[in-house]
Parts: sequence; structure tokens; C-alpha cells
Amino acid sequence: MNIAFNIILLLHVVAAIGIIVLVLLQHGKGADMGAAFGGGSAGSLFGASGSANFMSRLTGILATVFFLTSLSMAYLATHKPKGGGGVMDSVTTVPATPATPVVPGVPSPAAIPGQSGAVAPAVPAAPPAQPANGAAEVPKSTQIPK
Repeated sequence: MNIAFNIILLLHVVAAIGIIVLVLLQHGKGADMGAAFGGGSAGSLFGASGSANFMSRLTGILATVFFLTSLSMAYLATHKPKGGGGVMDSVTTVPATPATPVVPGVPSPAAIPGQSGAVAPAVPAAPPAQPANGAAEVPKSTQIPK
């Protein structure tokens, strides 16, 4: 993670905890409404509450900081700089050359004398002929003499 993101995250958490504490410590407007019906000053129920005190101003400032850090973290999370890629990012791909098929009975191009890298055309090998009765024919070189 990036150092700027960590600093903004720390500010965000501090602002969130500060807002929670200040909201819980403040005197709510609902408490004034109960006093209005009980014989207190009725003007405070519907009138202006006067200038904001220190705690309400600090709550507004922390709410603004919380909002700005939220937007900053969202921006940093979605717009990551492209740096330091992996090992495979620098590898260039080479187009694969088709391998010459190995066909039994056909010599490879390196084994043909007088040829310098020329590729002989591939000849498909014919399957061995099977006799009609299904028995495999044994070559004469492997037959045992009688």
C-alpha cells in the first residue's frame, strides 16, 4: 500500500472516532422541547438556537474531514498507479514455429546429407496391413527358424 493512503486512512479513523465522541457528548435539541412544555422558555422550541457552540462547530469540521477522506480513499483505491509489475510483464512473446512431425521411416532434415535445413515433406505412415483372419503378421527378421 501507498504511504498517502495510510495517512488518509489514519485521518479517516480519527475523524470517525471524533465525530462519534462529539455527537454523544452534545446536548440534543430534543431536551429543550421537554423544557418548553414544562414551563421553560417556549421561544427555544421554535426560535433560533443562537450561535453554534465550540462542540457543534468541531463536529461540522470533523464531518467535512471525514467526507473528504472518504472521497480521497475511494479515488486512491480505484486509480492505482501502474508501477512495479510482475516478472512476466517484461517477457516478450515469440510466435511459435510449427514443429515438424516425426514420421516413422522418414529421415529428419538434419539426417539427410547434402540438405541444409530444408524440410522434407511429411509423408503419412501407412498402417501395417492386417491379414483377414485378424492375426498380426510377424516380420521375417523376427521369425524363429525351424
